[in-house]
Amino acid sequence: MHSPDAVRPGLVLGICCLSLLVVGMDATVVNVAIPAIESGVGGSFQEVQWVIDGYTLTVACLLLVMGSVSDRFGQKRTFQVGLAVFTSASLLCSAAPDVHWLIGSRFLQGSGAAMLNPVALSIIVRTHPEPQARARAIGIWGATFGVALGLGPIAGAVLSEAFGWRAIFLINLPIGVAALVLTARCIPESTPSTARAFDPLGQGLLMVVLGSLTYGVIEGQRLGWGAPWILGALGLSAVCVALLIAWERRQDEPLLEMHLFANLPFSGAIGIALIMFAGFAALLFFNALYLQHQRGYSILQAALCSLPLAVMASLCGPWSGRLVGRYGPRPSLLMAGAALMISSALLAQIGAQTSLGLIGGAYGLFGAGMGLVNPAITTIAVSRLEPSRTGVTAAILSTSRQLGACWGVAGIGSVMHAGLRQGLGLAQASQPWWWGMSLLGLVIATLSGFSKSPRQQLLE
Repeated sequence: MHSPDAVRPGLVLGICCLSLLVVGMDATVVNVAIPAIESGVGGSFQEVQWVIDGYTLTVACLLLVMGSVSDRFGQKRTFQVGLAVFTSASLLCSAAPDVHWLIGSRFLQGSGAAMLNPVALSIIVRTHPEPQARARAIGIWGATFGVALGLGPIAGAVLSEAFGWRAIFLINLPIGVAALVLTARCIPESTPSTARAFDPLGQGLLMVVLGSLTYGVIEGQRLGWGAPWILGALGLSAVCVALLIAWERRQDEPLLEMHLFANLPFSGAIGIALIMFAGFAALLFFNALYLQHQRGYSILQAALCSLPLAVMASLCGPWSGRLVGRYGPRPSLLMAGAALMISSALLAQIGAQTSLGLIGGAYGLFGAGMGLVNPAITTIAVSRLEPSRTGVTAAILSTSRQLGACWGVAGIGSVMHAGLRQGLGLAQASQPWWWGMSLLGLVIATLSGFSKSPRQQLLE
């Protein structure tokens, strides 16, 4: 056991950020290696999408219940199990003989990652009881997520080019083992005085909602939007949404705490997370296909073209953390919305011979938006939470990030698939998606400037 005096908050923060770095990078590290994975294990366009979305969808489906599990069984214990599952699944991914094995291993890997994200944030909040120290720690946490997502494609390219695509999963093994050892020695255990009740029906409904909707979006272009399987999947998702809301409102300790969404700052943070991460995941997916298939670049060349994305996310994340600590989240969100709007408009101009200068500028602006937004939305979501009850609530924000990433890949994949069937090139086929993202960037920038009001201030 650790006494309060023996706890070293800085070391605990470092361990939690290390786990986030690995989980965040695995959400993006695969994107740049898509062509190499295709040639290595085969698979159709839709199956390759599932290699990416299988991970993010599983994380999104399980984050809420894992937050509840950590509240009941202890944050440290849940964190350790998550590290063990994630590391073991990474080994299985590296050994995949075919695309179906890889997809299944990615689902398992996502289940381990779901135990890490919200639990680590809860540990950070609990071990930083002083408000200013907690705000700084949350800012570093949010910045780490942006850095992880930005570095993922670079790490994936370097590893794939040097050692083959399987290395992008093998690298998780030493990091996972080190994190397990450090967790056992340095992180204190703590369980809340009142354990949350499990909500198996709510969890089941949530999984059906997310799974059926994602299936419908990914497979809709291949099977046809009027196909019985697609209409059935989308209809099932809509029915289960209504059932989920009705059920959760009747529970004393629901899986999905609906009253949180009546808090407009919290709902705004969730919406912004969905938008930004949908755009980010879509950009990484598009980047790999466009530069490698249409422009003929190697894996490493394609990753180097995305370097402005990683650099700006890495630089703007910590700066935004300090900005949020001093001025609140509003300036960061205003700039993030403007960056998304302008960068997406530039991406809509990309063609088969577009200069690398314009591409790099668009990627850099997008990376700046990602770096700016993470500390802001994290602070909004958890700043008013009780440290002993953050497991489930913090998981909602993490779920929105994963859902955004999952639906971003599914969405741009469907848009491009439709354009390719009409004979368009990859870049031209993606244009409708980027114009839509530009409009959503304008929405974010506008929402961040709402006038103050106790109830109507969206992002105070």
